[in-house]
Amino acid sequence: MKNIVLTGFMGTGKTAIGRKLSKLLNMKLIDVDTEIEKSQKMTINEIFKKFGEPRFREIETEMIKRLSENENVIISTGGGAALKQENMDALRKKGVIVCLMATPETILNRTSRNSNRPLLQVEDPLGKIEELLNFRRPFYEKADIVIDTEGKTPLQVAEEIVEKIKVES
Repeated sequence: MKNIVLTGFMGTGKTAIGRKLSKLLNMKLIDVDTEIEKSQKMTINEIFKKFGEPRFREIETEMIKRLSENENVIISTGGGAALKQENMDALRKKGVIVCLMATPETILNRTSRNSNRPLLQVEDPLGKIEELLNFRRPFYEKADIVIDTEGKTPLQVAEEIVEKIKVES
């Protein structure tokens, strides 16, 4: 089976849905951000603070290139990974790209309890989410499969992904 690549904005459920998919399909889940934190020995927040977003994106691209060489895995990317065509090309070589979507309000609700979101450490997080989503939407829509996660459990979305991948194959 091809790799399954989960992409989409923060708070759309990539991690939770990735875990359900991993169990359903008996495939290993690899989280790009977790792998970056292990390799850099610091959190994503610390990387942003110490080196800035441009350097983080370089590290992310290097990690994606390495991880995309795996086979029969689920790869969960960070929300900004889809912005670089180079990342998407590497991931698409051995994988099907699934973009998860949600409304700005749902994203804010899901992310508001987590202070590890460097892009949301602003005065108006909902406005920032709307701004980033509007900018990123054309990149996200280039995915092979786009799934709206609104009002669905992670298991329901995982099952929907499995069905859509079967249709795609």
